Amino acid sequence: MKPIPYFRNDPVLVLVLGFITCGLYLIYWNIKMAKVINAVMEREVLSEPVAILSGCCGPLNLYYYYVAGQALPEIGRRIGNPHLEDKGVLLLILGFFFPMVSAMILQGHINEIYDRP
Repeated sequence: MKPIPYFRNDPVLVLVLGFITCGLYLIYWNIKMAKVINAVMEREVLSEPVAILSGCCGPLNLYYYYVAGQALPEIGRRIGNPHLEDKGVLLLILGFFFPMVSAMILQGHINEIYDRP
């Protein structure tokens, strides 16, 4: 099992910084979160160029959250929450309308990985 890069933020901070910077913070966040998701999945599912461009391009942003939603079952397995796999569609829909909220939700679940012993 590969070590998971440490990228812990307060989910509300992700939301606030996303709004304050008009989404620019989310480009940085996408890059860091892609590395975490790749480590959780133990393979590259989100490349760095996709993470960068998804902050600027709506359809690619939807793809980003679609892939992140596909990682939710594995994240749920690691944190002991089997019902997390049901939230993939929610992540995708919120990623379309409110990407900052979707990022906040995903950050909250990733933070739970770091809380586990």
